[in-house]
Amino acid sequence: MSKRNIIVLNHKNCFSKHKQIINLFSEFKKRLSNLKAKKFLVAISGGPDSLALAAMCKAYEISSKKKFFYIHIDHGIRKESSRESKQVQKILKEQDITIKIVQNRKKIKNNIQKNARNIRYELLDNECKKRKIKYILTAHHKDDQVETFLIRLSRGSGVQGLSAMSIATPLNKRITILRPLLNVSKKDLVFTTKKIFGTYLTDPSNINKKFLRSNIRKLLPLLKKYGIDENQILKSISNLKSSSQTINLYLNDVLKKLVKKEKNKFKIKKKELFALNSELQFKVFSYLIKLSSKSYYPPRSKKIFTALNFLNNSKDVSYSLGGCQIVTEKNHVFIQKNK
Repeated sequence: MSKRNIIVLNHKNCFSKHKQIINLFSEFKKRLSNLKAKKFLVAISGGPDSLALAAMCKAYEISSKKKFFYIHIDHGIRKESSRESKQVQKILKEQDITIKIVQNRKKIKNNIQKNARNIRYELLDNECKKRKIKYILTAHHKDDQVETFLIRLSRGSGVQGLSAMSIATPLNKRITILRPLLNVSKKDLVFTTKKIFGTYLTDPSNINKKFLRSNIRKLLPLLKKYGIDENQILKSISNLKSSSQTINLYLNDVLKKLVKKEKNKFKIKKKELFALNSELQFKVFSYLIKLSSKSYYPPRSKKIFTALNFLNNSKDVSYSLGGCQIVTEKNHVFIQKNK
């Protein structure tokens, strides 16, 4: 029997014997089966989450006409990153999965996690352009969702931020980020990866105390001890998401009435902007800054509210935020990307 046939057999055995893997694959297929797209880009880090995602993609590829392209971004932040990238490549090759390693050439000196994330999506976007792919698959899961909620809660986020992540989120006009495992627990992903690959990489930043997410992760068992478990948090996220969707309906109307595009900048009616409630002001501003700067994430809510307060209480001024220049002139606010 050829190595490829042995690999296919191993996949079929794992996907038919273990209930956790069967349920996981069912959840995965449900997210992709209604999409017309035939090609997908898969973001792989080498941790148990992304390797489980790779296993799902490989199994689906075997049983369908879908094609998956696997990409690993080597940021070069740590000395070991190049060696670890090759380890990921080797682990996947054992299961007949070919991965492309993309080197980041930009230096990341501060705000490491945020800047690394922005660069990662920029590089993944470039890979999508080359292959004419519309979807990037990531391995975000249920535990990530809870952590994201708590991180944003600690930063004073509004309804939109506290809605956490969605199954599908536009990266830009061409590409959508798809999170097919968002309702799956991390323990099921770890189980799957151990059964199929036997090993995975551990990111040292996951236990680094200088990163907020690492500290939030340690806080979760304490919250559970005092009666706040992940299911309660997920229920709150669901309720907030519903409220956010309602607000978004109003947002589209507000944007049409208040905002005009003039060449490379947005022109907003100042008086009408500050007549809105704070949540809509925030949404208008974060949306336009994100659109202008072409960043995946807008600035943090605290910074946006600080900017709005300053602009509302000042006459003609200039303000820099999120890679954009914001200028107030007479009765208008102008937003454009920094030159």
